[in-house]
Amino acid sequence: MPIEMPRSFFLIFAVAVASIPACGGKREPAEILFRGGTFHTGEEKTPRAEAVAVRGGRIVFVGTDAEARQWTGPATKVVNLAGATAVPGMTDCHAHLAAIGAKTMTLDLAGSASLDEMLARLKARVERAAAGEWVTGQGWIETFWKPPEFPTRRDLDRVSPRNPVLLFRIDGHGAVANSEALRLAGVGKGTPNPPGGEIVRDASTGDPAGMLVDGAIDLVSSRVRSIERVDPDEAIVRGARRCVEAGWCEIHDAGGSAAEAERIARLVIEGKIRLRIYKAVSGPSPASDALLRQGPPTPDPDGRFRLRAIKIVLDGSLGSRGAALLAPYSDHEGSGLLFHREEDLLPTLAQALRQGVQVETHAIGDRANRMALDVYEKAFAAVPPGERKIREPRWRIEHAQILDPADIPRFARLGVIASMQPSHAISDLHFAPRRLGLERLAGAYAWKSLRQSGAVVAGGSDAPVEKGDPLVEFTAAVARKDLSGFSGPGWHPEQALSRDEALRLFTSAAAYAAFEESDRGTLAPGKRADLTVFSADIMTIPAASIPKARCLMTVIGGDIAYEAKR
Repeated sequence: MPIEMPRSFFLIFAVAVASIPACGGKREPAEILFRGGTFHTGEEKTPRAEAVAVRGGRIVFVGTDAEARQWTGPATKVVNLAGATAVPGMTDCHAHLAAIGAKTMTLDLAGSASLDEMLARLKARVERAAAGEWVTGQGWIETFWKPPEFPTRRDLDRVSPRNPVLLFRIDGHGAVANSEALRLAGVGKGTPNPPGGEIVRDASTGDPAGMLVDGAIDLVSSRVRSIERVDPDEAIVRGARRCVEAGWCEIHDAGGSAAEAERIARLVIEGKIRLRIYKAVSGPSPASDALLRQGPPTPDPDGRFRLRAIKIVLDGSLGSRGAALLAPYSDHEGSGLLFHREEDLLPTLAQALRQGVQVETHAIGDRANRMALDVYEKAFAAVPPGERKIREPRWRIEHAQILDPADIPRFARLGVIASMQPSHAISDLHFAPRRLGLERLAGAYAWKSLRQSGAVVAGGSDAPVEKGDPLVEFTAAVARKDLSGFSGPGWHPEQALSRDEALRLFTSAAAYAAFEESDRGTLAPGKRADLTVFSADIMTIPAASIPKARCLMTVIGGDIAYEAKR
């Protein structure tokens, strides 16, 4: 029987909406005035300003420094940006909040430049472990190793012959286990591949090589007992703090359980999280079943927490060769993994339309993206606009990385949002030509083509898979080069965006993707006072200089949630 979400969850934000200061009538002084910098408003008619005034958590004035004096009073706090640049509060449209925090609390293998370096980090951790204790870690990626191949159980056995080890690839869709971990999990030569997963095998013997893809990971992870425990509250709080310090005012937290959603809501109420969070629960699952039955709960009136989406995962990742492709991989005999069938998803999607629940679907390969578009189209036909709670549901495809060019116009035609992460292009494209061949890269990371077709493209980072830095994401979108300036075959520089287009990914398009365009996304009177302040003008400096800037201040609802030391 599907579980019910706790009643407290649906009441937790059912409180009276705070009154919003009126912009007309007698002018009251602002509570806080930001001035002394360059403000990029995101508004077409008035793209730049010199000052922003705030009262009651909302913007009451945007304009010149001289005009702003009319909004100051004896109690007005004046914040001088000292030449820095402010943009509308930036949103990461795809991140994993708890995992961001957990990464700081477990063995971090990110940045391991070689297999030997990864093994050295593992060895240092194993030496501190008790006999038989499980050792887990995350963040490795083989792209720049020589050779760029997955590690094996025998590699791990060299430094951990007795302690069971499970190490997750940076994308979370692959993991490598040592021989002891496989033995304890009962994974051997005769173990079949589970649904939606692959046990990578030694080509000569057929024995497990150690690498597990997607659903096969559970064969080992489910047996982990004395795993390094991470306090879930602490992981969420750390993750939120990390996001705010990077300059994000809001994240769209992609997936999770009902318990995690309630935990985040509680931490927001307790004031332990200042970040805005737009939450999805994973589905199909008991959590998504409950959301579909009961409908989205009453949102927090301050816009700090909202739950109204379910996330469905259709395939794996390109790096782990789990992304579902229309043709086989160029460097592997398989064509990836699909986790669901259309006929199984359609009842869930139809109910989502009737209940006003947004659907966001993880699809990376061109086969998975086509399936997502196909099943969305069938659901839209089955539940016409008159039968929907929201006529334009703004469903999303998360990642939308590899597309058959013929499918690109379908996003706009169906009203489907492409929720993409620019940094994937500058990391994946170091190995994507090997996985796909150059021809299929014509529809890869195609932000510009999607926008030109009329689709809404929202931007995110997929942290902690990527760094989770808005400056890196912005650079990737406008330069289409990695941070060293490298650009190679298959990079398709024509897909680079203008500065204005790139800013919209993380501001106005992000707000639209969360039904928040009346509240956020630009700097305009009446909108929530969210600002991200950078040390340099990212709209004008050379692209190579953008990642060298830093976040100086993150303002959420008029409150300075983070301020860097200068």
